[in-house]
Formats: sequence, C-alpha cells, structure tokens
Amino acid sequence: MTAPAVLTVFAVALALLGPALLSRTSWLERSPRIGIAAWQALSVSLVSAVVLAGLSLAVPAIPWTTDLAEFIRTCAMTIVAQYSTPGGAIVSATGAAAALAILARVVYCVVSDRTLAARTRKAQLDALALIARPHLRYDALVVEHPAAAAYCLPGRARQVVLTSAALSALDHSQLLAVLAHERAHLRGRHDLILAAADALQHAFPRVAAFRIARTELGRLVEMLADDNAVRHSDRTTVATALVRLAEHGVTPVAALGAGGESALNRVRRLISPVRPLGTGRTAVAALAMGVLVALPLFFAIAPASAAGAMAPCPAGEQSLAM
Repeated sequence: MTAPAVLTVFAVALALLGPALLSRTSWLERSPRIGIAAWQALSVSLVSAVVLAGLSLAVPAIPWTTDLAEFIRTCAMTIVAQYSTPGGAIVSATGAAAALAILARVVYCVVSDRTLAARTRKAQLDALALIARPHLRYDALVVEHPAAAAYCLPGRARQVVLTSAALSALDHSQLLAVLAHERAHLRGRHDLILAAADALQHAFPRVAAFRIARTELGRLVEMLADDNAVRHSDRTTVATALVRLAEHGVTPVAALGAGGESALNRVRRLISPVRPLGTGRTAVAALAMGVLVALPLFFAIAPASAAGAMAPCPAGEQSLAM
C-alpha cells in the first residue's frame, strides 16, 4: 500500500503547491514556450499520479526478477493473495474503478469539447461565407463590424478574420503584425493546447489547479504568438496594435484573437527590455519538467523494484504452495 499512499500525497501536494509556484515564477513569461510546457507537465503529472494511485491499489507490487517462470508464479501468488480476502478485493476493485473513471472522464471531456468546438467553428465559417469578403492583400476575410477585432479559426479550413473597424484602426505595419500573430496561432495549433486544458478543467471543475492552468496557458499562447509577430515587426508596432484591438476588441467562441483580457499585460511585456531565458536555464527547466512527469511512474514502480531485492516468496509459503 506504499505506492498508492505516496502517489496520493504527491497528487495533493502538486495540486495545492504547483500552481502557486508556477504562477509566481517570472521566467515563464520570458520564455512562453517553456511556460506552456511547464503547465502541461504539471497537469499530466497530476492526472498520472491519481490514475497510477488507483492502479496501484488494483494491482499489488510484484517483485522484479529475471527468472520468467519465477516472475509469473510470483505474479499469480501475489494477485491471488491480494484478492483472497473481502477487504483486499474491495480495495483493489475501488482502485481499478477510480482509475478507469478518471480516464473515461478525461476522454469524454476531450471528445465532447472537440466536437462542440468543431460545430461552433463550422457554424462560424458558414456565417462568414455569407457575410465576409476576402481581402487579397492580407489573405484574410473581412466582416463589417463596428468593433476592431482580429482572430483566427483553427481547424482544417483555418481562416484569419478581420473586422472592417480593425482595417480602419490599424495601419499597414500593424495589420501585418496582427496577421503574423494570428498565423502563429494556426501554425502552432495553439487551439489543441487550450483544448486539452479546457477538457481537464471541465472534467474536474473543483480542482483549482486545472482552472489556473487554463488561464495561464491562455496568456502564454498569446505571448508566444506575440513573440512570433515580433520576428516580422518591431515590438512597438505589435504593442500598439494590441492596444488598439484591446480597446473595443471581441473574439468569438472557439477562436483565438490578438486582443483579449491579457492584452494589457502583453503590451507591458512587449515594451519592457528583452530578457531571454538563456540556454542554461532552459535546460534546467526542461530537466525539471521531465522529472515532474516521470515522478508518478517512479513512485508507482519503486516498491516493486525494492521488493525485487528480496525473495519473491518466503520458504515456508513455497513449501505450502507445493
């Protein structure tokens, strides 16, 4: 029962402390790509810990051995011993049911959210086909609307959409910066990053860690798109475009827009001195994320590895088994 207890404690600690530590880490904004990976690693590690805790209850720790016949016999005896008592059977069945329920809940929310998003995007594309006109110079669709907005619709028929107010509010260089921002969303498939976070938030609405992760990922994917836009335009141009879009900007459901609630913080970031994270810190962050994802699996298999140093079955039990 060591592995389930350790995994449960780890999951609780991760859910309570992980978001607070990541939210206070300023280097996430200095490298949005690393920041996105960090929040994803936190979410994956948390789900893995809970699932593996349930599986550890369902399947007892079996000592490792290089003797295949001995390993099979030990597996059989250990599992029989686990399920031979009513208490052991109830605990094991509860663990298996919990693990399967969590996995089923996540899969259901992923499929449900993706289906809804696809339907919403299709409805928006159908509407755009009736009211939008193509802008050949900017390779985007233009709709008549009094609010300045720019957004993209991901998916197979991906499109960048500008409102007529955005064309009036932004000059040529600012429009190019906004278009680079939106196309970065499409190339990077940032919608999939947010879809996974949405699914976890919907699957476990009472777990604050997933809600915070979704909010932070929403900010970071916008910052990552800003950084891509800066490769084509200067930072002042991108920041000015964000300010003008944020004044009256709107973004439809299932779309990714250059404006939004995080625009002010992103403008401050763009006009601040550039502080790259650096190769050394990037390597350390990547190593830390790898360890975070691997820890649940380590906690799950460590008892079996430790038991491998002992005899698979005491001598007395071997004689009784014969």
